[in-house]
Amino acid sequence: MPCLLVGVLNVTPDSFSDGGRYVSVDDAINAGARMVDDGADWLDIGGESTRPRSQPVPQAEEIARVVPVLSGLRARLGDRARLSIDTYKSGTAGAALAAGATIVNDISGGLLDPALLGVAADAGAAVVLGHLRGEPATMMDAIAFDDVVADVGAELEARIAAARAAGLREIWADPGIGLGKRAEHSLALLRALPALGARWRVPVMVGVSRKSFIGQITGKPAHERIFGTAAAVAACVAGGASAVRIHDVAEMRDVVRVAEALKNA
Repeated sequence: MPCLLVGVLNVTPDSFSDGGRYVSVDDAINAGARMVDDGADWLDIGGESTRPRSQPVPQAEEIARVVPVLSGLRARLGDRARLSIDTYKSGTAGAALAAGATIVNDISGGLLDPALLGVAADAGAAVVLGHLRGEPATMMDAIAFDDVVADVGAELEARIAAARAAGLREIWADPGIGLGKRAEHSLALLRALPALGARWRVPVMVGVSRKSFIGQITGKPAHERIFGTAAAVAACVAGGASAVRIHDVAEMRDVVRVAEALKNA
């Protein structure tokens, strides 16, 4: 299966890279449509920032942010792209699925709100299970792994089992690059993608776009990390990722195409 391009569409005032960029529902819908025109196979819509130290958004506010955008995108795009809701709240997931999303992308893998897995299963939705210890506000405190690859492998394996027990049929795994992990942990997980994919036996989505580990390596702020992101995306494709979650769709489309050609040569 070709590696899918997942466009990041945050309708938030405070996301680490693109917060506050889309000030109206129409702006967000137009941005999502442009991503699909640029080659996105899937759009991931989020109404709460989960950057390090971020604070939770009330569920009603999160729903108010994402539902009009999801409804508008579904009406405009039809079946041209898959739509996911980036949330760990079961209520937001249910509202988003009713509005046109078909995937729930939960950075906590169902740990922060265990009812989410049942909501997704009842709707016949797919789920992306992310790896996270704790909450976004505190996830960078007291980071400790005995062996980050083994620990993340086992912990996400347990979440995959929980999702199957809840009745979910299409399950993806996301190692949670940068979420409660220092740069060395993120790099180790990226190097280990082939082994992790073989362990989990589900498709793997990886989010490396503009992340802090790239900034630490390059010394550049988030909006100047496109070339560092390109290198990380190429590594994801080489490591067997089935999807990459990205901000710069047109540029990363070419990176993915070339990386896939090299991998399959």
